[in-house]
Amino acid sequence: MAMTGVEIFKLLPKTNCKKCGFPTCLAFAMKLAQRQADISACPDVSEEAKATLGEASAPPIRGMKLGVGEKATKMGEENVLFRHEKRFVNPCVFALNVPDSAGDDIVLTRAREVAESEIDRVGQKLRVEAISIEFASGDAARYAAAVKLAADTAPDAGLVLNCTDASAAKAAVQAVAARKPLLYGATAENMEAMAALAKENGLILAVRGQGLDEVTDLTAKAKAAGVNDLVMDGGAKTAREIIEQNTQVRRSAIKKGDKAVGFPIMTNCIREDSMLEATVAAVAVAKYSSIILISQAERWKNLALFTLRQNLYTDPQVPMQVPQKVYEIADPTPDSPLMITTNFSLTYFIVAGEVENSKVPARLAVMDCEGLSVLTAWAAGKFTANKIAQYITEGEGFDKVSKKELIIPGQVAILSGALEDKLPGWKITVGPREANGIPAFLKGRAA
Repeated sequence: MAMTGVEIFKLLPKTNCKKCGFPTCLAFAMKLAQRQADISACPDVSEEAKATLGEASAPPIRGMKLGVGEKATKMGEENVLFRHEKRFVNPCVFALNVPDSAGDDIVLTRAREVAESEIDRVGQKLRVEAISIEFASGDAARYAAAVKLAADTAPDAGLVLNCTDASAAKAAVQAVAARKPLLYGATAENMEAMAALAKENGLILAVRGQGLDEVTDLTAKAKAAGVNDLVMDGGAKTAREIIEQNTQVRRSAIKKGDKAVGFPIMTNCIREDSMLEATVAAVAVAKYSSIILISQAERWKNLALFTLRQNLYTDPQVPMQVPQKVYEIADPTPDSPLMITTNFSLTYFIVAGEVENSKVPARLAVMDCEGLSVLTAWAAGKFTANKIAQYITEGEGFDKVSKKELIIPGQVAILSGALEDKLPGWKITVGPREANGIPAFLKGRAA
């Protein structure tokens, strides 16, 4: 169980030296209990206390990385059951599965789909993060070749070795050891060999079992063999099983501090029907899976799953924001239209997208309103005539504007009169109420 603030306080130096950045040791202890601080911030704590507190403050779900380099993907480190309690930490990984028996052409095609899956949505780069190669041919040499082909074709992707044959897995690991693949195939029958392979190469080991009792027994054996970075697959197949099993794991790890299940969850959502696969995968996204196996990565499915994942793993207490500045769209001239909006990411990308669709060169001034939408910012007193006028007169990027006309969102047309008073020499124009009216509005002005 997690330690309370008072229990943590008893292990601290109690000097109130403020070196940790907090006014008292008790305040620091409370932050540690809430997992909002790290024990390393205290320079005077004893090594014994540091070891005890470090373990106590560690996330209930063990954290680890899949892959190497800048695009290595973090998994685990979760510490809440519901995102409104705090937030979900590391978005789940999508892994596109392909059997090695499908042939080089199919392996190559699927690996390219992974490599080219990245899209930009409201300022975030979203993609299929991994490719899983399934040992289906029965030929260890063929399997190693397929794994190497996939790794070379998708150089930034994480690799999952979907294989329960220890000798074939060893050959594949030797082919791509530097990429630190995830070894997905430890069972009751092969645990000794798979654990040894994972330990020798410093790999994440995914254990497979039928039900949580078998899986927890396997994780205990893997840990006894010296493997600490583990992923669990309890064999859940249906949506109901996924919900029940994953919820039980997360609740046991977080509420009861059960270390036996404190690992990321892997869920096999592969189905012949693509729509059914997408539906089951969506359940896995919503209910705590850290790695989700899929067999197809059509663009429509990617967009649906990426959007769901992005929504769930966005901090609900911190609005998504873009930097305050004047954005230039389609190489504007000094006489091009100047529009203004707030820095809520969704607002910016919708408005900017419609300006681009108009094909009319323009500037879009984005004003810092703490990530609020236009109407919300206006109602909160953050998008007012005074503040807009101050931004226009003191902000950067307006020196390139020679035509003193400001187009404001139609939803805050009420600000036009006050803005004309605050910005002498400027013409204030009321734009469309909805973003989809921007193309016609700008084209009509340019005609």
